[in-house]
Amino acid sequence: MLDSLLKLITPKESVYAHCDLPCGVYDPAQAKIEAQSVKACMEKYASSSDPDFKSRAVAIKEVRSELVKHHLWVLWTDYFKPNHFEAHPQLHTLFNEATKLAGAGGSKGTNDVAVADKLIKKIDEISEIFWATKK
Repeated sequence: MLDSLLKLITPKESVYAHCDLPCGVYDPAQAKIEAQSVKACMEKYASSSDPDFKSRAVAIKEVRSELVKHHLWVLWTDYFKPNHFEAHPQLHTLFNEATKLAGAGGSKGTNDVAVADKLIKKIDEISEIFWATKK
């Protein structure tokens, strides 16, 4: 009997949120800090002639790029609601462009600082809208 009850109430699938509460604490600054780290890794890569150092810079840049995407996705999926997208219809495009700039076709696939600058600019545009929604 107890086994039947446990099977009935046991979740079929686990899901995870930004902090699993949800806590309601969101800030695009997290994505921007990681994007600035991506840019710094690119700059350090370009200024070094040490192959080991360059390899480490690329590895760190790729991890930071993935964190940029994570923080952007949290905002896109957990913070922004339908009314935000109605008021700011460019949000979907901004998030799409920003996450692509942090992906394989963007900062993960290059050491071009101009790509990091574009990523930071997109995050700044998202941030401007984010803070407007907080007023």
